[in-house]
Amino acid sequence: MGKVRKVVLGDEEQEMEQKRRAEARRETKKSKKETEKPEAEAEAISTEEPKETGKKAKKAKKEGEVVVHKHGKKYVEARAMVDRTKLYPIAEAISLMKKTSISKFDGTVELHITINVLANNNKKDLRGEVSLPHGTGKKINVAVADDALIARVEQGKIDFDILVAHPSMMPKLAKVARILGPKGLMPNPKTGTVTPDTEKRVKELSSGQVTFKTEPDNPLIHMVVGKVSFPETQITENIQAVIGAIGKGKISRVTIASTMGPGIKLAI
Repeated sequence: MGKVRKVVLGDEEQEMEQKRRAEARRETKKSKKETEKPEAEAEAISTEEPKETGKKAKKAKKEGEVVVHKHGKKYVEARAMVDRTKLYPIAEAISLMKKTSISKFDGTVELHITINVLANNNKKDLRGEVSLPHGTGKKINVAVADDALIARVEQGKIDFDILVAHPSMMPKLAKVARILGPKGLMPNPKTGTVTPDTEKRVKELSSGQVTFKTEPDNPLIHMVVGKVSFPETQITENIQAVIGAIGKGKISRVTIASTMGPGIKLAI
């Protein structure tokens, strides 16, 4: 409840005096607020968190903007050697890929394949497997699931690249699925890693058989088909094996590139 102002009836002079006092109080309060407002704002400014500077400020400034990545001098020089409008024969493309490899280490040879969706029954997804005659250049450790391996996985010890399992082992593997799944190591019938003949499958995978599949919701396949140090004939045979496994009719474009090197379009 607000303040009650006492008015004495019939005493006009007293009533006017009370009105003047009330008005004076209101003016005093108003004047005080106007004086305190700048001080409060100044205090708020002084206690405000300092704005981010340096890298954080640049990151915040660029948030929501298109950031153009600038390549190094070596890459720019290598890219200048490639005619982007040309489709290179495989032998010429491999030779150029070797020349434009700018990594100090033995880089990998990558294939980037765009699938012809119309030729693939209007589907963006495609998966399969292919045996590379000369492998990828990387030693692949293929393991077979058993009780001892599951125990090691539970302890966080994973010393294999591919895991093959007999169908009877799948219920036991379920308890480590949360560990293997995110790493892409959980055996799956679609990739042929769940099979009754585990020994045969291990030999196939160890000798250069690899799986391929398109990106989620994109008709693109990325594959490693060797090392830059491989002889040109070996890289050629690996590429031809991949194209044959997918089918020329299902391919609309193929690009070859070395690690960190520019893309070179192939004429297939």
